[in-house]
Amino acid sequence: MKSIKIYEILTVAIILYSTIAGYTQQQSDPADTIDVKSPLESYLKLSAENNPLLKSLFNQYLAAMERLPQARALPDPTVMFNIFTSPVETRVGATQAGLAINQAFPWFGQLSAQEEVAAQFAKSRFEVFEDERNRLFFNVRSTYYELYVLEAAITITNKNIRLLESFRRLANVRLEAGTGSAVDLLRVEMDLAELDNELKYLEDTREPILAELIELMNVDYDLTIETPDTLVTIEFQENKSVLLDSILMQNPSLRKLDYDIDALNSEIDVARKMGLPSFNIGLAYTNVAKRTGVEDFAGNGKDSFIFPQIGVRIPLYRKKYKAMVNEKEYLKMSVVQQKENRVNRLNTELEKGWRDYLDARRRVALYAYLIRLADQSLNILLAEFTSAGKDFEEVLRMDRQLLMYELELEKARADQNTAVAYITYLTGKN
Repeated sequence: MKSIKIYEILTVAIILYSTIAGYTQQQSDPADTIDVKSPLESYLKLSAENNPLLKSLFNQYLAAMERLPQARALPDPTVMFNIFTSPVETRVGATQAGLAINQAFPWFGQLSAQEEVAAQFAKSRFEVFEDERNRLFFNVRSTYYELYVLEAAITITNKNIRLLESFRRLANVRLEAGTGSAVDLLRVEMDLAELDNELKYLEDTREPILAELIELMNVDYDLTIETPDTLVTIEFQENKSVLLDSILMQNPSLRKLDYDIDALNSEIDVARKMGLPSFNIGLAYTNVAKRTGVEDFAGNGKDSFIFPQIGVRIPLYRKKYKAMVNEKEYLKMSVVQQKENRVNRLNTELEKGWRDYLDARRRVALYAYLIRLADQSLNILLAEFTSAGKDFEEVLRMDRQLLMYELELEKARADQNTAVAYITYLTGKN
């Protein structure tokens, strides 16, 4: 009978060792990543096509483009039609009706300056669209990596539950053989209950993350979101100074402010030209009736034409135009200061993002190393427990430590890619 019990213990131990080997093999080395094409790119494409805020900003850009033909157009001509209720008698006859057409012409270069203002404003609106698109891509990526961590945690927790069930079988066999303690079995049951509760919480957390992704992509809720078994970590090829140069040159929020400054320079030019004279050129026509009762003579009833009819608008009230120029100068100064503040802010954000990137890289290497040590320790403790029946509490503690390291490794991988995505967003790339 005793030999049968020993055989059962050895059988359970063999099953347990094979479970641990399969449990830790996939998690031990971050270099053993599955190099498959991530579906993330398709989700980015969906978000760019369907996100309502992005569509709204692009329509604002298209609306700004429509200002260009408005800005370069001449003022509408003025047409005046006169009917004389009391005709004015002239030598050639009585005036009956008159028609006048006038076209105003602003000072030379004012229309081109107005068009430049509209063009720079449209470019500024496009940079707002670009910045929001890059922000949207970062949000999709970070949420996707959050979903990956969740799915990895569910997978790891399920594997750990299966491992603890093997522990429970071993503890139960030893208890029946009289070589174990009921406390060991109770400890396993306690850990299983805790893990089962954690698993339920993780599964409940899946829905809010999926809902956030669906919101960003604006697609049907039944879309299946796929995550890889193991996340391939992304490395920067550039150093921090190169990334900072990229930010200063390509960040859409900085380019927007540059276009705002250019637009204000053109608005200053427009304000100055508005303080210069403008001209009117027109044509006047007066219908004249023939005189009756007098001897006919040359020119009797001849209509009157005046061409060209020239007028000049003289801007006498100079304070108004000076105030217009000063207003634009102050606004330009404000935008320049906004850009300086934005550059400082982006520099700080890059420093934080770079710190998070380096920290995540170190954690990936650290937890991969700790997993190997914890795996070895667990095997040693399990062998001692199987042969001598001691330190079962240490077996469970080491199992929990291994579970924590594996979860932290997956989180570090996601954190590294999230940091890369954020720095990429700062540089203005997709």
